[in-house]
Amino acid sequence: MDAYRVLLAGGQGEYVEKKSRFIATVRKCENEGEATAFIEEMRKKYWDARHNCFAYVLGERGELTRYSDDGEPGGTAGRPMLEVLQGEGIRNVAVVVTRYFGGVLLGTGGLVRAYTQAVKEGLAGCSIGRMRPGSEVEVTTDYNGVGRILYLLGNAGIEPVSSDYTDRVVLRLLLPSEQVEDLHRQMVDATCGRVCFEKLRDLFYVDKDGSR
Repeated sequence: MDAYRVLLAGGQGEYVEKKSRFIATVRKCENEGEATAFIEEMRKKYWDARHNCFAYVLGERGELTRYSDDGEPGGTAGRPMLEVLQGEGIRNVAVVVTRYFGGVLLGTGGLVRAYTQAVKEGLAGCSIGRMRPGSEVEVTTDYNGVGRILYLLGNAGIEPVSSDYTDRVVLRLLLPSEQVEDLHRQMVDATCGRVCFEKLRDLFYVDKDGSR
């Protein structure tokens, strides 16, 4: 499966168009129950607003999507909001855009632009990371070999998750899938074979270098 983006921390943003306020609240949701509870929470918080439109994308493949115009003309709110989330490649995320009407009609095009921009403003207030496929690996070597292995890892921008220095050195690593075989080969060459390289499991992990 390809890498995908996730929220590390939700956030909020606001957009104003012809005195109408569009408040976008973005939150990480792992399932539909959490998304539904979040939407209801926003409806209660902004009970006096004219509209509380929503969109969400759930699942590692983004396979579950829902959206609502909440009384706005069909296709002017929920769908554009969903398209922003999908365009950003973010999964397990929900957004509610609350509109306080400013007294001036925006028209179909104006609404689409306003709800789209509001979601972008909301995402700008979030911390976003990348979930990438990889492997958890345990590397065991001697004290002569560990310096060479740490040098290789440093060049690859990888820091050990944990390390244990006893009679041998044991490093626990999270490696991107595409680098596992190459790093294994490099470690064997660098230590003249004095290394045990064991892949424990395949998983997805947060790549903080891909965050903002």
